[in-house]
Parts: sequence; structure tokens; C-alpha cells
Amino acid sequence: MQRHRSGGHGAALRFRTAGIALLAVHLLFVGWITLRPLDVPWVSPANLHPLAGIRADLSLGWREGAWRIGEGLALLAPLGVLLPLAGGRLQVSVWGSLVRTVAAGALISLGIELLQTGVPGQVVDVDSLLLNTVGVAVAHLAVVPALRARLRRWTERAPLPVEEPAQGRTPTISRVGIAP
Repeated sequence: MQRHRSGGHGAALRFRTAGIALLAVHLLFVGWITLRPLDVPWVSPANLHPLAGIRADLSLGWREGAWRIGEGLALLAPLGVLLPLAGGRLQVSVWGSLVRTVAAGALISLGIELLQTGVPGQVVDVDSLLLNTVGVAVAHLAVVPALRARLRRWTERAPLPVEEPAQGRTPTISRVGIAP
């Protein structure tokens, strides 16, 4: 008798499909925001000094600085949830998932920053790379472990159908010797 979970695999496939679709929509949105040309009279130089842009944002005042830093954290933060959801695995190490997700988020952010070098009006900023990566990590830690635990509990509650053999035991054929 073989037991299998019919609800677990189907649910994981549905979550994975939804994750891939939402990930594609989010990346298109991020690309539209960050890679469209801007008509500006002048462009500030690229910021290649870590934390210099964050200090400059905070010098504008608490409210304006917090708003700009929040924008940097929030831009790619959904990737912290959507990348593991698109992966579709429920039984995975929390730290391994965090490392993979943050590394993927950092690479996506780096790719966006490198693509911005060729877009008129857009400026490379190393602080946005840092903020985007921290946003991915915070979103992942805040949502994914609890979501995976809940999904594991939900898929474990699925009924366990028992497969019955269709015909019973396979018959054996006796060997007949060759006549002399």
C-alpha cells in the first residue's frame, strides 16, 4: 500500500505559479520605474561612496530623509517574499533561503544600477544598492519563515488517499523445458 499527498504537491505548484507571475509583474514595474529616461536640466554625479547618499538624505531633515530611505528599502523588498515563493520549496533551511534570496536581490539591484548607466537622467547610486538589499533581507525575515510554516501546516492537513492496487499480485509464468 502506498500513501501520497495529493493536496501538498498541487498547492505547492499553485503557490509557485502565483509567485512566478507576481515576480514577473513586480520586476516589470521596477524596471519601468528605474530604467525610464528622465528629462532633467542637470544630473548629479554618480554616488560611489557607501552611505554618503544616506547621510545626505538625513541632512535634509528627519521626515524627508526617512521618506527617501524608505523608498530605497521598499523598492525591491517584495523580492524577499516573491523569490522564495517562486522557488516553491516548503522544506528548506531558514538561513539558506535567506542567503539565496538576499544574494539574488543584491544581484538584481546591481543589474539595475549597471543598466542605469546607459539611461539618460538616471544616476548610479551605491546606497540604493545597499538599501535595496537590506529591504529584501528585512522583508524575507519578516514574512517568509512564518508563511512557510503556515503553508506546511496547511498542506499537512490535506487528506491522505490510499492507493489500492488495481489488479492484485502479478501472476508468474512457470518455465517449460524444451522437449528432447
